[in-house]
Amino acid sequence: MSELSEGETTVLVTGGCGYIGSALVPQLLADERVDDVIVLDSLAAGSPANLAGSVRDDLTFRRGDAREYGAVEGAVRGVDAVIHLAAITGAASTHDRKAETFAVNRDGTENVLTAAGKFGVENVVIASSCNNYGRAASTDLDEETEQNPLNPYAESKVAAEELLAGAIDEHGLDGTALRMSTNYGWSPGIRFNLVVNHFVFRGLTDRPLTVYGDGSNWRPFIHVRDAARAYAHAALAPESWPERVYNVGSNDANYRISEIAEIVREELDRDLDVTYLEDEQPGPSYHVNFDRLAETGFETEWTLREGIRDIASELRGDAPEEVTA
Repeated sequence: MSELSEGETTVLVTGGCGYIGSALVPQLLADERVDDVIVLDSLAAGSPANLAGSVRDDLTFRRGDAREYGAVEGAVRGVDAVIHLAAITGAASTHDRKAETFAVNRDGTENVLTAAGKFGVENVVIASSCNNYGRAASTDLDEETEQNPLNPYAESKVAAEELLAGAIDEHGLDGTALRMSTNYGWSPGIRFNLVVNHFVFRGLTDRPLTVYGDGSNWRPFIHVRDAARAYAHAALAPESWPERVYNVGSNDANYRISEIAEIVREELDRDLDVTYLEDEQPGPSYHVNFDRLAETGFETEWTLREGIRDIASELRGDAPEEVTA
């Protein structure tokens, strides 16, 4: 794999106005290896407001849908690396919108890979998910574990990974899929349908924390800014990411959902009720191993507790601490 040239790299971020994209774009703009950043976003879920502070001469915005090949081709032309984030997210909600989910997540990925192959893009990084593992009884699931997607979101991500593998073989491009842990933490495009963020907001507004099932299901977690750093690292240093797929997170950040509720209670220091709806479907459960990720040199920086405190601080509008000389 070739290393991208310092200061001469143009990076396309699809879905750049979304949750991760709004944390990633400023990181790329601040990176000395990056010359220009292009954002392609349909604005169906994101907002230009999520790019606040990043709108400047080295940022180009293109409004377009990943399902429309012409829009994708126009954005890909002339770029060195693509970080493909554009997707329908919210796994549980995709049961009622399977066709749309596949059109965006699978077909959109196909459009990106087709355009990247046509123009000889050096590196493509696509967003995948640890949700692909489904409900696994074993722990420490690694990249060789058979995937068992339980919802259209995960099914579409498995399909996208298959497309990437085919494109690597056909076009010879550098490419990798990042099976991302469940994100949490503050970014301009923060989502509140993710469990940690949702619990923090409910806790701050004195509402009970609702857990589906008995709370025993496992999930790995990663701060959104760490997730963004991983995408940037994989896009700008492809020689360090030689495998086609990586789980992204940290071994010490696998938690049961019941543990998440208790940690939020502790960090908010509130006497919050935790309600267990044991008749409700708790969804996938997966305890993931991240040893392969360590081989890239990438490490997460945020702890769950730090992220919870940061979300709470942002929502409360706490004044930043004064720095004394």
